Amino acid sequence: MRTSKDLILASKEFAKEDRNRSWVETIMTLFLMVFFLSLTFLDLPVVVRLSFSIICALFYVRMFTIYHDYQHHAILQKSKPAELLMKAYGIFILTPQNIWKRSHDHHHNHNSKLTITAIGSYPTISKSRFLSLSKRDKKIYLLNRHPLTVIFGHLTLFIYWLNFKSFTQSPKKHLDSLAALVIHFGSAIAIGYFFGLETFLFAWLIPFFLSFAIGSYLFYSQHNFPDAKFRENHDWKYDFAALASTSFMTMHPVFHWMTGNIGYHHVHHLNSKIPFYRLPEAMEKMPELQQVSTTSWNPVDMWRCFQVKLWDNEKSKMITLSQAYQN
Repeated sequence: MRTSKDLILASKEFAKEDRNRSWVETIMTLFLMVFFLSLTFLDLPVVVRLSFSIICALFYVRMFTIYHDYQHHAILQKSKPAELLMKAYGIFILTPQNIWKRSHDHHHNHNSKLTITAIGSYPTISKSRFLSLSKRDKKIYLLNRHPLTVIFGHLTLFIYWLNFKSFTQSPKKHLDSLAALVIHFGSAIAIGYFFGLETFLFAWLIPFFLSFAIGSYLFYSQHNFPDAKFRENHDWKYDFAALASTSFMTMHPVFHWMTGNIGYHHVHHLNSKIPFYRLPEAMEKMPELQQVSTTSWNPVDMWRCFQVKLWDNEKSKMITLSQAYQN
């Protein structure tokens, strides 16, 4: 087993962008996203429109992963067209650059640290700290980790936390959050008014709701799963957080492609400069990246991820709420 420093150095081999591929992946994803979005406006049978709506949502997720890689400086840097494109997509997908980059960078630098503030992530605290909280603070903590909070990420994470809250707390700093909200709700009103309720559902509500639910759950489950390890700030190490506190989400190859390989999340956390299309290659060639905890879309796995609520320092594992109250 290589040391922490050697492991990170070894990963740099894969943190080299193929600029042509980055553009091909980006343009292809955008084209297919717009194509399937346009199909949701057609007067077709409900089942067909629903299918196009779901596919469109998946392309929203894939394009978000590309945007996410750009913000990590993994792809398309020093390109004015890419800069304009990514800023526009960030506003469209309710992750404007100012709040997203700051909060997400914080997440990478503090992943797996026990904290109730949870900037850029869902909060996780120890059993002893939870039991010392007031009833009100316990309810807030559990609400932040509630399955419905994750599933309704469109409202809770993206509309409220990333945009409404950031703008109201610091208006001058987060004008792009205001722009995102205006465009988001403006497009909803325009589609509903000019195309009707059915098109509003298939072209606006379903693609956004589903893509944000998928994104929120991916983000939650890949850091909140039964085998996840958490540490206090003074015991925290970057490589430990990547390999012991971040999962590999197993999926069908098609879904790995549709989600931009974000399931290789432990590889990404070891080195965020690795382009999304090289994450599988890095995992295949680095043995240390192959022996990590996994999550999946299996309903049982999802239920287990939602059940764990707290870190037990004595048992050194994640526990459920009922286990926290056992003697």
